[in-house]
Amino acid sequence: MSKTAIILGSSGLTGGLVLEKLLKDDRYTEIKLFSRSASQLNHPKVKEHIIDLFELEKSADLFMADEVYCCIGTTKKKTPNKEVYHQIDYGIPVAAAKLCALNSINTYLVVSAMGAKKTSSIFYNRTKGEMEEAVLEQKIKNTFILRPALITGDRNEKRAGEQFFAGMFSFFNLLLFGPLKKYRSIKAERIAEAMVRLANRPVDKSIIESGEIQLIADEESSTNP
Repeated sequence: MSKTAIILGSSGLTGGLVLEKLLKDDRYTEIKLFSRSASQLNHPKVKEHIIDLFELEKSADLFMADEVYCCIGTTKKKTPNKEVYHQIDYGIPVAAAKLCALNSINTYLVVSAMGAKKTSSIFYNRTKGEMEEAVLEQKIKNTFILRPALITGDRNEKRAGEQFFAGMFSFFNLLLFGPLKKYRSIKAERIAEAMVRLANRPVDKSIIESGEIQLIADEESSTNP
């Protein structure tokens, strides 16, 4: 069976890892990247569409696939303007979900965040919660909303103190056990693994919490060495 996948956010940490996995996966023969700039990636599986992601709905005729991986997200530091922040973290994932519903794409996976809640007093958590509700309203058959805790991994841009903080997170993870285990940071690699597994072996739930992401990723790595 040959499949086509769409990735939104392939230039980011998690989206880039999803792309790497799909390129190596024989089940996928075409991977469509929707982004604002070209990746310079030369691969026979990859087809790039350079568009304005804030107007994703204008590319409805191109938005055809078996699965959609939405790894779009920003931070307060990168996007201090709340209106733009909302366009990115709410607008793009919801627009993608609506296109899935419109084009009968039955599998949609989106990265949210731990603590997402539409009634939260925290703007970040509230935005994620509103996004989740709007995505679920599209009633896509296989909808998976992943809520990771703090995401760690090797980013393209090297940051001052990166090795120090990586070690610090690993140390704090050891202190979080029992009910606190769910707050452990999670590697982007594990999130990407879990997303691909969920797309190919769906589970009977839509909200996947951080600890569950880790378990799903562990199962994937043990069954697909």
